[in-house]
Amino acid sequence: MKNKNFGRKRQAIYILSNRKSTRIIKTLMDFFFFIKVKIKMVCFSVPSLILEGWVSFFVFFLHNRIMNILQEIFTDHYEEIKYTLHPRPAEMENIDKMINCGDPSFGGAMYFCPHCEHLKFVPFRCHSRFCPTCGNKYSMERTTSMSFKPVNVTHRHCVFTIDQNLRHFFLEDRSLLNCLFSSVRSVILRMFHKMNKAQKFTPGFISVLHTFGLDLKWNPHIHCLISEGGLSDDNFWRKVTHFNYTFLRNSFCTALLNELHSKLGNSFKSMKSFIYKHCKNGFYIYAKPNLCDPKTVSKYIGRYLGRPVIATSRIDSYDGDTVTFHYNRHEDNKYVVEKIPALDFISRLIQHIPETQFKMIRYYGIYARHRENDKLLFRAISKEAHPFLLSFNKWRSSIISSFGYDPLKCPHCGKTMMLLL
Repeated sequence: MKNKNFGRKRQAIYILSNRKSTRIIKTLMDFFFFIKVKIKMVCFSVPSLILEGWVSFFVFFLHNRIMNILQEIFTDHYEEIKYTLHPRPAEMENIDKMINCGDPSFGGAMYFCPHCEHLKFVPFRCHSRFCPTCGNKYSMERTTSMSFKPVNVTHRHCVFTIDQNLRHFFLEDRSLLNCLFSSVRSVILRMFHKMNKAQKFTPGFISVLHTFGLDLKWNPHIHCLISEGGLSDDNFWRKVTHFNYTFLRNSFCTALLNELHSKLGNSFKSMKSFIYKHCKNGFYIYAKPNLCDPKTVSKYIGRYLGRPVIATSRIDSYDGDTVTFHYNRHEDNKYVVEKIPALDFISRLIQHIPETQFKMIRYYGIYARHRENDKLLFRAISKEAHPFLLSFNKWRSSIISSFGYDPLKCPHCGKTMMLLL
């Protein structure tokens, strides 16, 4: 169990002026606290452990406490974030998790080699979607889960955007983000219903909310993967190759404005009139030119629907005060480099942290229901392949596939290490 006094001491060192020294001191404090707590457990469990094992463990410990660039940025400006930006409880919770991700003072798993008695300590992770490490693993797991849903047909990827004058409403009241999902759902189901009102064709579609653009600014929009076809009540599949985008644009605009009007009341009337005059052709709906065929559905979902807010590879440099990052602009594919103050960068990032238990991915149509008839549909990925694909998301398998080495292979003798209970 973590020492309360240790937590106070560690929090106090955030105010040091020399940020590099702060991180070094914090690392050493974490190490000595962990040694104090864990040394008895290890000695009683494995009496035959030799001193050389502790030396290699110390080297590995320091290696694991090297912070990634996001942890450095947030650790250096922790007090400013807390008392200047006044983050929401959900934001503060994820910031604390991300900063302490991989911190051995919060516990971990000890592995040892039964052949040469070499020790290896693996710290626990934070499991926060905001963390670049854990968020990437979360994206992999959600991508795998989503790829099991689509049926074995071609899908269409559509992006439902809104007018920039409406964005601040969703930032000020995040419960309104549900209106985006419900509006997209009603519009797509209505479009398929109009094709044949008697047979009631129901498509399958996955909606994913993105609140960020490439420049990290607030830009809520819905990515939707829609099946090119629908299933009727009498189990007849109708293929659909033409999507009426004029209908989608106008209907989505009307549905969303009506939803917002019902939530916000008459104070929204003037904005509603302004949007109708400003967006005479409805909201812009972008359809990706490349269709998603059944063979590439899992890769497509991972590329467009499961990605995090920013990859650490896009952060070019951090000098303690400013952050430089890059992106390719959508409009002209131009390579853009931005250098902004660290607090502005942090503010842009944390605004995209969702509220606790808010669902960013939602399934509709035949992908949401569980009827016996739907089980007869051929999926893009067969049920027999599910255990094999899920095995790649496990800790050991994901490291082997991503980095090309086995984390449980003993560096001394090459044998498989075991968990020390």
